[in-house]
Amino acid sequence: MNSPARSSLNAERRARELAALPDEVVDVLVVGLGATGAGVALDAAARGLSVAAIDAHDLAFGTSRWSSKLIHGGLRYLASGQVDVAHESAVERGVLMARTAPHLVRAMPFVLPLTPMVSRGQAALTFAGLRAGDALRAAARTPRALLPGPRRLSAVETLRAAPALRPHGLRGGLLSWDGQLADDARLVTAVARTAAAHGARILTRVRALALEGDGAQVRDELTGREFGVRARAVVNAAGVWAGGLVDGVTLRPSRGTHLVVRAETLRGLTAGMHVPVPGSTSRFLLVVPQGDGRVYIGLTDEPADGPIPDVPVPTPAEIGFLLDVLGSALDTPVRRADVVGAFAGLRPLLDDARGSTADISRRHAVLTAPNGVVTIVGGKLTTYRRMAQDAVDRVVAERSLDAGPCRTARIPLVGAAPHAALGALDAPARLVRRYGAEAPLLAALAGEDPSLLEPVAPGLPVLRAELAWAVRHEGALDAADLLDRRTRIGLVAADRAAALPTAEALAATLARR
Repeated sequence: MNSPARSSLNAERRARELAALPDEVVDVLVVGLGATGAGVALDAAARGLSVAAIDAHDLAFGTSRWSSKLIHGGLRYLASGQVDVAHESAVERGVLMARTAPHLVRAMPFVLPLTPMVSRGQAALTFAGLRAGDALRAAARTPRALLPGPRRLSAVETLRAAPALRPHGLRGGLLSWDGQLADDARLVTAVARTAAAHGARILTRVRALALEGDGAQVRDELTGREFGVRARAVVNAAGVWAGGLVDGVTLRPSRGTHLVVRAETLRGLTAGMHVPVPGSTSRFLLVVPQGDGRVYIGLTDEPADGPIPDVPVPTPAEIGFLLDVLGSALDTPVRRADVVGAFAGLRPLLDDARGSTADISRRHAVLTAPNGVVTIVGGKLTTYRRMAQDAVDRVVAERSLDAGPCRTARIPLVGAAPHAALGALDAPARLVRRYGAEAPLLAALAGEDPSLLEPVAPGLPVLRAELAWAVRHEGALDAADLLDRRTRIGLVAADRAAALPTAEALAATLARR
């Protein structure tokens, strides 16, 4: 097993690289360390460029931790006529599943129940769409062994996959497959660490105060020290905050809300569900089991007007809408008391003057401001790698940087390994699903402290070793980083409260070493 030293992010490395930054000129300064910003850092560093990437908060602090945890194949975009976006999504899904992150992305079955609210005509149209989605998979050259094809299910098969469905009037179901992430924030962490292994400086808690084409004024949020960073090119990948850093970028953020329920509330759901939204032929509620005793239910697409908050908050109306749609298909409706958590993310959609945020294209855009700053906006989690490629292509061309071609479609992320190799690892299954080839290294931490293989709190699947690893190798600086991003304990307030003392103690103890 290789040492993680080159890719390790921690407080010591941050301090060392931050101290040297004012005295250097980097080829590319990246602002924002969500999926796209981390992807830009990796792409540029892999081309041989010197890179510094900063974020005012933490890895995956913004939109990149609030997704449905899915790697979509683009079926929705095909239905709306955005064939190029759909194909791009299918290609990028295949890249992640087959080459760059097979340890983090797996095939997940989804069942669309044919309830009395779904007409036979709508069912036929939907199944035709699923077959078109399978054609996208084939066009993207993703093997069927990774993503099986769609098929019809009997009522008995549908209830076996989703026991909480209302059996009365159920005609069967439609089965399809898509990619599921072990965790969106874990993907960002893996991309950032892979960038670090290629020499990129990954610096959290560093806020950009002002951007120019040749650098930025920044502030170390841990000390309050302000200083300048010089760069040959600057990429603004700040997501929904991008418009506040440069002129000429107008966004219309859209809020996507999800609910969190315990798995037992849905009686042991073994597949995801697509539940049609009443009155719509193209909108579906997603019900996604996580394999950790939780199920996510989403999502909304509502305009998010006004100031951009650091952490968006779901509205009571959105929670009610999600429960109502879900209840239309269940034998026993999920009550508000069953909702143990909720989260919302803001999509950084480029304003194209359309009436509804649901209608705004999910195409990404690379924009160059008059002062030379390059901004990458739009898009979605699945296509982060292609977005990063297009942004780096732009700065290389405009700034005449000496760089090689994009290599990221072939670079395995930290922890990646073939499925056969992952299955042969001697480590707990949970660690393999979330850390891939590095799982045995986490398990080996028990050699220095056996308690690290114990849960962080009774009833939670997260092991203490995961918190220790996050501090030593994943750049976690405090308990919030540990609970809210390196693990997802924080999505349920009661779980967060139970785990907080352990997280605070481990963060403080390891920080002193």
